[in-house]
Amino acid sequence: MVQTSIEPYLLYPDSDGKPMADNTVQYGWIVCLVTHLKHLFKGQTVFVAGDLLWYLEQVLEPPAPAQAPDVMVVLGRPEGERGSYKQWEEDNIAPQVVFEILSPSNTAREMLNKQLFYRRHGVLEMFFYDPDSYDFWGLVRPDQDYDFSPVTALNFPWTSPTLGIRLEMFDDGLAVFYPNGKPFQDPDVVLAERDRAQQERDRAFAKLRELGIDPSEL
Repeated sequence: MVQTSIEPYLLYPDSDGKPMADNTVQYGWIVCLVTHLKHLFKGQTVFVAGDLLWYLEQVLEPPAPAQAPDVMVVLGRPEGERGSYKQWEEDNIAPQVVFEILSPSNTAREMLNKQLFYRRHGVLEMFFYDPDSYDFWGLVRPDQDYDFSPVTALNFPWTSPTLGIRLEMFDDGLAVFYPNGKPFQDPDVVLAERDRAQQERDRAFAKLRELGIDPSEL
């Protein structure tokens, strides 16, 4: 354990001072991916987070090396609340998969630095997507000892070996699918469908009661 007199919140702040997203489109993509990936791995030992600082190692003084992927997936670590992802407290398991949703403020240099960071520190699959231009690129490898192979829209439809999700590109942009083929929908759409189904169920139960039938006895 690294011994230092500096308070942990100064060494490993929970925020880098940057906004989670620059616009509603980027924010919507981050929320959509996190929501559906959490659902995909519900009940499994998998940690999914959005815009969470990932710290590599303990340091004696700031700044500690870190990145905040828009979305990270860590197989082998449990769900739970965290102010940041401190790798030395997580059995030294690095995120295996990261997503970056680009916004107009992102620069090519910034994305290159992220790629280099992820490449050096154990990420197996990294994906970059610009929802405005529909530009997409990814880098994948089966293990940390292997070189990366590129993934572009020319490879679509393409299935992630690590997550099992399928990526496709359509006229209106990137689409992500569960292993069973169900699409990742906007969480607001999912909630609206659930509300509509509940309303239909309530109407059906009310009709049964009008007929003198107790739905709980069916």
